[in-house]
Amino acid sequence: MIFLIKLTRVNLYIIFIVIFGLISFLLHIDFTIKAITDWTIFIYLVLSIIFLINCKIILPPKGNALTMESGVYLASTFIFGVETTLAVLLIGNIAFALLNPKIKWWKHLLNFTNYSIMTIGAYYTFILIGGEVGSVQLEKIYIYVITLIAYYTINVFLVGSYFYLASSSNVFKVFKTIVSETLFGYLCTLVMSVVLAILIVSHDKFGLVLFTGVVGLLSVAFKQYYNLYEKVAKKANTDLLTGLYNHSYFKEVLTNHLKNNDNLKLSLALIDIDDFKKYNDYYGHLAGDDLLKYIGNLLSEGCKENNFFVARYGGEEFVIIMKDVDRSTALKFLNTLRKQVNDSYFNGVEILPHRCLSFSGGVVEYEKGIYSINELIDRADQAMYFAKAQGKNNCQPYDSKNISLTILEHEKELELLEQQVKIFLYKDVYTYQHSRRVYQYARDFAYKLNLSDYEKKLLISGALIHDIGKLEIPRDIINKKGKLEPFEWEIIKKHVTWGKEIVATNKDLHDLIPLVELHHERYDGRGYPYGLQGESTPKLARILCIIDSFDAMTTERPYQKTKTFDEAIEELKQCAGKQFDPNYVPAFIEMVRELYPLKFTENSITKEKVTNF
Repeated sequence: MIFLIKLTRVNLYIIFIVIFGLISFLLHIDFTIKAITDWTIFIYLVLSIIFLINCKIILPPKGNALTMESGVYLASTFIFGVETTLAVLLIGNIAFALLNPKIKWWKHLLNFTNYSIMTIGAYYTFILIGGEVGSVQLEKIYIYVITLIAYYTINVFLVGSYFYLASSSNVFKVFKTIVSETLFGYLCTLVMSVVLAILIVSHDKFGLVLFTGVVGLLSVAFKQYYNLYEKVAKKANTDLLTGLYNHSYFKEVLTNHLKNNDNLKLSLALIDIDDFKKYNDYYGHLAGDDLLKYIGNLLSEGCKENNFFVARYGGEEFVIIMKDVDRSTALKFLNTLRKQVNDSYFNGVEILPHRCLSFSGGVVEYEKGIYSINELIDRADQAMYFAKAQGKNNCQPYDSKNISLTILEHEKELELLEQQVKIFLYKDVYTYQHSRRVYQYARDFAYKLNLSDYEKKLLISGALIHDIGKLEIPRDIINKKGKLEPFEWEIIKKHVTWGKEIVATNKDLHDLIPLVELHHERYDGRGYPYGLQGESTPKLARILCIIDSFDAMTTERPYQKTKTFDEAIEELKQCAGKQFDPNYVPAFIEMVRELYPLKFTENSITKEKVTNF
């Protein structure tokens, strides 16, 4: 039979490990089985391995499984040596493969070779540091500790390399996850392997049976404990009325998705039942509750086939997380779901404007630069309200151009923000004046870039309060005339974090958090507070970085030489692609030249004309 294997780097890694493990195994196995002096204990060891592989100790909250066969392999290595242990490993794995034919053959083989490499590595470590096969040297307990560290390190390397190659995630992140999830388990294995070795030395087969029985009872006890934990956790994460997941669990799930956002493909839908208040007022709250249950069941059934996550967001609103789905597919799915709801009759729907059940839905796809789950939810919310504005009973994708904002509303918001910025007048007049100038630049630049109404609002408002965190900086530092000490610079840098905390206290300003917190991030990743690189920083924060820096360069400051407009423009050009987003620097320079021609020298204007010519 010819096996056609696609030579991906994961497959190449598996082939290498299998070949290396089999060669290592064949070089150490004793096929004359002279090493096995007691066949009864050998059979007991094999039976113990088969039993323990199937007796998993399940640990909450993630359900990670801990098995104790490693403890047997290590104890066997300590007492009987590597040849006997490899023989036990071979027979035990063959028996396990025969009992579990649904597991793919290559996984059995990879598992066997992994354990072979780990056992052989642990054996040589044990011998090299003075371990003696056949006895337990409790006065030299460090030997067993170092042996297990070697066994564990090989395991982490083998498993971590596989997951790194399979996922292409950050290598540090992969190994950190594996260590955090397995360290406790292997600590137990160390203790249990020494305990088992002592039991075998002192009580022979009875010791092995006693150990296996105790582990079996622990497995049953932990399984019951885990089932109880799952039951309680499910209740805590469930909306009692609809039986769907609740608001807090939805946010937890979405946060976890965005945490692992390397190459994340995800769409989010926010649904609002049309005219639910009218139905509720007409028929009463009990009937309204029944309607929510009915809609919740329809959504749950509709999402089941695609394994989408659906939850009640609050009131008559629901959310659907669609992983590995782009915006257009998500929109198509949501419209299909909406039609199913339209076609489902429910008592009393005759009083509704559409004479049927209906909802309005907004869809947004996650994209690089989205700052938090709140920003993603806000976009879905805006798309949903846009659908409402289109006459209800329809679904709309998020499009920043479709988010309207009246001038009057924005001016009122700016007045409120202005009040907060005026606090600087009594503490640091420079920051107040700087904020006002940056605000004016942002206003001009927002229209120059032809941003959407929503983005204009964010950039202009964010520019006005981007330095709000400097309120927390001591007066003697923020007003210092001389050069700042390193520790004083560290305090200055904290203003972005303090600003975020101040803005976060007002829910209506949450959309401004990225501008307040990230306007000192650099395009080359050398900024602060996170060192974000390129387009990992949201677009408006990258634009604000240019504006903020330009004003800082051209204004007299207590701890920096003032640059002329000509010098500042040169600085922007030189730092485009390093500190600043090169896509927006030319447009900003063009705007400044257009609006502030008197700030430039005659020579620079002539030079610019010649260059353009």
